[in-house]
Amino acid sequence: MANNDVAVRFNKVSFEYGHDKPILEEASFSLRRGTKMTLMGQNGAGKSTIFNLITGALKADDGSIFVDDRLKIAYAKQVIPREDLDLTVKEFFEKCFDEKIYSIDPKIDAVLEVVNLSAPHDKIIRAFSGGQQARLLLASALIQNPDLLILDEPTNNLDKAGIAHLTSFLIGYQKTCIVISHDADFLNSFTDGVLYLDVFTKKVDQYLGDYYVVVAEIAARIEKEEMKNAQYEKEIIANKEKANFFANKGGKMRLVARRMREKAEEMEEAKVDVRKEDQAIRAFTIPSQPELSGDLLKISSLTVIINHHPYPKDANVGLKKNQHLLLAGPNGIGKSTLLESLAVGKAAGAKIAEGVRVGYYRQDFSTLDFDDTVYESLASVMGGSDEHKLRSVASGFLLDKKIMNSKVGTLSEGQKGLVAFARLVLQEPGLLILDEPTNHINFRHLPIIAEALSKYEGAMVLVSHVPEFVEQIRIDEILDLEK
Repeated sequence: MANNDVAVRFNKVSFEYGHDKPILEEASFSLRRGTKMTLMGQNGAGKSTIFNLITGALKADDGSIFVDDRLKIAYAKQVIPREDLDLTVKEFFEKCFDEKIYSIDPKIDAVLEVVNLSAPHDKIIRAFSGGQQARLLLASALIQNPDLLILDEPTNNLDKAGIAHLTSFLIGYQKTCIVISHDADFLNSFTDGVLYLDVFTKKVDQYLGDYYVVVAEIAARIEKEEMKNAQYEKEIIANKEKANFFANKGGKMRLVARRMREKAEEMEEAKVDVRKEDQAIRAFTIPSQPELSGDLLKISSLTVIINHHPYPKDANVGLKKNQHLLLAGPNGIGKSTLLESLAVGKAAGAKIAEGVRVGYYRQDFSTLDFDDTVYESLASVMGGSDEHKLRSVASGFLLDKKIMNSKVGTLSEGQKGLVAFARLVLQEPGLLILDEPTNHINFRHLPIIAEALSKYEGAMVLVSHVPEFVEQIRIDEILDLEK
């Protein structure tokens, strides 16, 4: 492929964090100008690292990375950086440019219209809902008028209307785009192919075709490789058995035995590295706080946000043990604000019964101390000091020894989500409050999480914009803030 057709090319690129966290080992792929590619891989495989290597935020340890220097690159990350949350909308967009942009306000209005968001320029970023922040992230990339658009989980926190709007935009987008997402239908609507980062081999495989065709092709390739290796294994065992037989005969038969062993070694080398299926978390249960009765949560009134203005609203919700409430409504109406005020006990029109332990899963993981190690984070919510239980629960969420000793802040967003779920298991709450618990999570884990939430025997309040996930969960009541 000629360089004038190539936007990005990785040639035998290796990269690792420190000396014990390899991400890429001689990975190669190329991205043609004007194509829209999906980047797939397990939580923690290093997908966001590839994005940072493309932008130059990280440098490869070995190999070469070609990025057409005529391309303007814009990267919409998974979440707004914490240091930007107290900026105003205008300051947030000004930060997208190295130089001062005069008359930036009309540009902000134009790009907010593209992402279907109305936002006062003096409003603080922190005051926006998760879905609105997702739109701001996309807008911050688009305002730079990039030739290469990089999107990291852009559908996280978006409601149905937001995803439809983003999908329509990407279908019509004429420039180069790379996207990480776990939303299969979203990806299939616009993608030209898939880059698959294998967490085991640390290499990138490239496939062309729509998302579903590629996923089927990957599955067929795995099956073919496994069959081929099974045949090799059969022949290896046969040759080793023959080698042992002839070796015992002595004389010239030892030469035959040596040849048999050499043939077995050649076959060992010929075996291909089969891409292992992404590992799913173990089935789990979130134990409910025992000896609770009556209404664990009562909501008599709440506040909804319409066009950035608060309006009071009457409600009549009482949740006992084993009752699950779905909180519904579009982005920005006040769902996350209500959940946060419930979790910290400051919701004016709501009361949590005395002694009820609250387990709170926040979409931005701000309940986690990023300076804690994963071990410290899990130990901090346990009622006792049962080392075996802690490590057993961690193992079920794919939190191995290396991850346990890592600081929470160094983990991928998907791994932070698994830490948050492990904490809920160890905490044994009486009231579970979940704000977009599917964000960043590998799709293989979602049915297991849905089953655990369905079986949860305490009171539960859930916000999720993923219908396929919600359909798998037992919901007893829906409170729609829009109605």
